[in-house]
Amino acid sequence: MNIDKLKIKQCVLVAIVSLSSLASAEEQNEAINLSVEDLLNVEVTSVAKKAQALNDAPAAIFVISNEDIKRSGATSIPDALRLAPGLDIAKISANQWAVSSRGFNGRFANKLLVLIDGRNAYSRSFSGVYWENQDVMLEDLDRIEVIRGPGAALWGANAVNGVINIITKNSSQTQGGLVTGGGGNQERGFGSARYGVKLGEDTTARAYVKGFDRSQNTLRSGGKAGDNWDKVQGGFRLDSQLNTQDALTVQGDVYQATIKQFAYFPQISAPYLSTNNISNNDIGGNLLGRFQHTFSPTSDYSLQFFYDAYKHQEGMFTDSRNSLDLQFQHRFGLLDWHEIIWGAAYNFGHDQIVGNPLQNGSAAILNTNPARINDQLVSGFLQDEMTLIDNKLWLTIGSRFEHNDYSGFEGQPSAKIMWAPHNQHRLWAGVSRAVRTPSRIDRYGSVLTRVIPPQAVSPFPCPPACTPPIAVVARGNTNFKSEEVISYEAGYRTTFSKSISLDVTGFYNNYRDLRLANQAERDFSGLASAQPVITQPLDFTNRLGGKTYGIEIATIWQMLDWWRWDVNYSWLHTQLDNTGSPQTNISPQQRVSLRGALSPWHNIDLDFWFRYVDKNLTFGSYSADGASINGYVTLDLRAAWRPIKDIELSVVGQNLFQQSHLEYISENQTLPTLIERGLYGKVSWNF
Repeated sequence: MNIDKLKIKQCVLVAIVSLSSLASAEEQNEAINLSVEDLLNVEVTSVAKKAQALNDAPAAIFVISNEDIKRSGATSIPDALRLAPGLDIAKISANQWAVSSRGFNGRFANKLLVLIDGRNAYSRSFSGVYWENQDVMLEDLDRIEVIRGPGAALWGANAVNGVINIITKNSSQTQGGLVTGGGGNQERGFGSARYGVKLGEDTTARAYVKGFDRSQNTLRSGGKAGDNWDKVQGGFRLDSQLNTQDALTVQGDVYQATIKQFAYFPQISAPYLSTNNISNNDIGGNLLGRFQHTFSPTSDYSLQFFYDAYKHQEGMFTDSRNSLDLQFQHRFGLLDWHEIIWGAAYNFGHDQIVGNPLQNGSAAILNTNPARINDQLVSGFLQDEMTLIDNKLWLTIGSRFEHNDYSGFEGQPSAKIMWAPHNQHRLWAGVSRAVRTPSRIDRYGSVLTRVIPPQAVSPFPCPPACTPPIAVVARGNTNFKSEEVISYEAGYRTTFSKSISLDVTGFYNNYRDLRLANQAERDFSGLASAQPVITQPLDFTNRLGGKTYGIEIATIWQMLDWWRWDVNYSWLHTQLDNTGSPQTNISPQQRVSLRGALSPWHNIDLDFWFRYVDKNLTFGSYSADGASINGYVTLDLRAAWRPIKDIELSVVGQNLFQQSHLEYISENQTLPTLIERGLYGKVSWNF
């Protein structure tokens, strides 16, 4: 048998050598070819709502390219976001993530604005994002622009600690066909197909479909986590250059997913905490249209609309929402040293949040009153970028003004200055105000977070001498107002040479009116019911304040033409007035990412990605007194080979240092889950 295996290996090696000799001499990948100066001059649009070089953007911005994502081996958007400094990414289970910027992380993190091609992925239910529903065909991604720090002056409420803008390629860049497929122990099976066509001289389009089946993990307490899931998604994009001045984009997506949970639920009767295997079905879709008119290189306007609908299920609730959004934006120059951008937007939403009865017959543990609601958001913004000294000094001031149905009128101003003492050096500083507006749950929700079992009445045992169970209920507050941050930032960018760059940002954030679940007077009215119970309300208030400050460093070193290093380091200090409130999370203090990308031959790529994440502290219904999560170190490896020009074979190993590790404990429902080591293979064919 060993001889047979040896012969097979020899045959494989011979085949590899033979096919390699037939491979066409293609250029090395885009990321390796770009110089460090080129990388800093990559075009971004998220900082000022206009195209500009990353180096000229007065903000803590980081760009994750399509090639970065491919070579990282990431299979989801949240995992790809680990490439950026300053972001706190933690995998809760196979289908849930906690994603935030500069702290305050959680399953329902609410201080980060996420856009996909200009479409807001925000959910009014909890002021956050259902990450399991946010997906695109990764091969069609152009880039992800990550802004750490407030972006509210342009983008509006909830851009408190950052903005993530996920941008897909123009359909003219994705002509022809692409088929991918693969599988492994965690990524049990996945595949995608896309085809792009030319519909006219200046009109192109593409359509795609993708799907996957992901395996379950292991509970920290032992046994299977029951968190496997599968999803199918499809969509299209059409781009047309109507004439020399006008461009039109229309695109849309639909998806369906089966998401499984092994969840825990508090209940009034013994055993007071039950577990169930839950199978949730999520569906959704969106349609977006954008028209752009260009007057001149310094003047243009755009008109955009999108419609988004989803139905999201979890063990304790079903959240359905329909949103219609209209946006207008105009940019023009004034007096040769002003560049003004202004715009207006209107959003109408209708949602329904209904608590799900539990499988054991118990009543729903989450309720909203009213269950259905319509809400509107009207906003406008104005920004002026002034050139004080040509090619040396710029000042940008602006503000967004909006009115919402939850907290009324909000103003969110910002001022930033950038100085370029030399063409290789940029220094910038800014101060901003941003708010996180109330969510449906903040105002109208009621959640049974846990039940304290009966206790013995000293000196008698329990039973028969027992106190009644205590139901701890988090309750919304119709007077809950917006959370606020005043943020101070400063940064420095430089290219020491054509091969080394450095980007450093420091920040100090002062928060007030943060959500605090405040213990109210106990309610004893339930003692007269068939199941006697005392209710301990935790009312949402704005009594929490805090400060965070830290530093973020991103370095690129092009050591050789075919070997690049990316090193990121983030340090964060969080100081809250009261850290003992449920659903408050203290993020890791330090994060390190070290990535090496090698292309020693034109048809071979080798990549490794080392990460360190510091310990974490989390509060939630599973551990009301707080639970500590150990720091962890992990390593991902990827090897890719292109035997012929249009076919790539790759193998990826993820989380290789340990069989499994814990990254996060969710605020509620999901039991602590270990993220397991993964290995998968993939084939891609362009035609």
